[in-house]
Amino acid sequence: MTVKKLIKHATGILGFDAITNGGLPDGGITLLLGGAGSGKTVFALQTLVNVARSSGEPGIFVAFEEAPEKIAINAESFGWNLSELLGNKIFLLNAMISSENILCGQFDLSGLLASLGAKVEEMGARWIVFDAIDALLTLLNDHTAEMRELYRLREWVAGQGLTGIVTAKLDESEFFRLRYSTLQFLADCSVRLENCLLEQVSLREMRVVKYRGSAFAENLAYFVIGSTGIEVSDINPVGDMPSVSNERISSGVARLDTMLAGGYFRGSTVLLTGLPGTAKTTLASAFAEAACNRGERVLYCAFDEPPPEIVRNLTSVNIHLARHMETGLLTMVGVRTDNGSSEEHYIQIVGLIDQHQPTCVAVDPFSTLLRAGGNILAISVVRRLVTLAKRRGITLMLTALQEAGSFGQQISQLHASTIADTWINISYHEVSGERNRALSIIKSRGSAHSNQVRELVLSQEGVTLNDVYTSSGGVLMGTLRWESEEQERRDHLRERQLREAKRRELDLALEEAQSKLSILQHELALRREEIAIFEAESAEILQRQQDRENKRSRLRGAD
Repeated sequence: MTVKKLIKHATGILGFDAITNGGLPDGGITLLLGGAGSGKTVFALQTLVNVARSSGEPGIFVAFEEAPEKIAINAESFGWNLSELLGNKIFLLNAMISSENILCGQFDLSGLLASLGAKVEEMGARWIVFDAIDALLTLLNDHTAEMRELYRLREWVAGQGLTGIVTAKLDESEFFRLRYSTLQFLADCSVRLENCLLEQVSLREMRVVKYRGSAFAENLAYFVIGSTGIEVSDINPVGDMPSVSNERISSGVARLDTMLAGGYFRGSTVLLTGLPGTAKTTLASAFAEAACNRGERVLYCAFDEPPPEIVRNLTSVNIHLARHMETGLLTMVGVRTDNGSSEEHYIQIVGLIDQHQPTCVAVDPFSTLLRAGGNILAISVVRRLVTLAKRRGITLMLTALQEAGSFGQQISQLHASTIADTWINISYHEVSGERNRALSIIKSRGSAHSNQVRELVLSQEGVTLNDVYTSSGGVLMGTLRWESEEQERRDHLRERQLREAKRRELDLALEEAQSKLSILQHELALRREEIAIFEAESAEILQRQQDRENKRSRLRGAD
């Protein structure tokens, strides 16, 4: 017996093709199960459109529940230009059957399949969709008849050499569970779609229940129905991990680069946390501006704050982003958190990354994802975003809002602190009725970094960090720091003045001593000169005396 190798056909829905390791089974039937509005019809029709455009394979769409004209009108909202394919590459067949037609006599699919066979031959069709097969089965209302028609359908698809997609609604009734088991058995691949409400946020998810002869991702995958149809988020982003880079890139703040031993590692993930107003957006924007100044492309996703306002506000601290937006190096996108689930936001961000190909991405603040679909999904989104960034060598900056009195609570909920390579926290330092910003580096993997707290100062000249200043065992910032530094400067000045006065006093004493020494040296010279004269005179007197004695002796002649 010859064993045929399983062949798969890509649907063109990239995330789904990744989950199924290639797409749908060639010559088999794929069952799409889901409730009303879960996206079954969109998925099936989008697959026909994609394969018709990518490989030129014609397909037939058999509608049991909805008029083809309405389906075509709805499809236009996705920009598929379905009208260009209708009649040539895609044929929409109205197979809606009234209950009267079934009740009037014995009903089966023979006539429908016969006419479909002729259409398959005419078009050279390779794909066929039976949409809302449950509408037919419900009208039959006979389990034996249902099984007979389902087997007939399966044998016909196989005999025609078609790749089939069957959609059916899902409910929890006992009758449906019996029908569901039959459908599952007949299908080579079964996919369950759901549209649920999680924490007041609409969320779409899919799961491949079975796939004969093939491995597949068994966990839930999330998807959205967007402007181009269904977009599935790949739960395991593909691609080889790039080599680890030792290159350092600037944070946009010179002294912060010094604290980080040269800046962030390229391709790393940076987490900025802090209370509202601690300048998280300012540091993220400084990072973006520094990248643009290097000629790199940057994507900045701002949640719940319009980019024009961010650009305007940052000019007050000498950060100018408008010029980089004009050159196209910087793309700033405003996102409303309540406009979709965190999965929708993730797919949007990935789409923007694919479109703009940035080397640096900032998401500010990503912690809002907790309000868009719950913790579990938000954690999944953050992890996938970090993985995607690392695979593409993107330096990713995430800012997170910290609630008052709950340091790290939200960050722990998102597990961001464990996946971030560098974690910087900005806090308030309140003393004597004044509040200042304090920055500290909590961790920076693989890098030496300062363990000191720095005062973060925002001014018209820009963003800077002041050195640690301690007094009486405490760290001083703001006015107290300024006053203490002023007092220290005055003390130093007073001490310098006293020392200068003492030095002048010593200099005068030295001059006086030197003057006295000069007089003494002059007197010493005079005494030495007097001694020399005295000794010379004494020697001369002695010599004269000796001369006289000698002369006397000669005159006497006796000696």
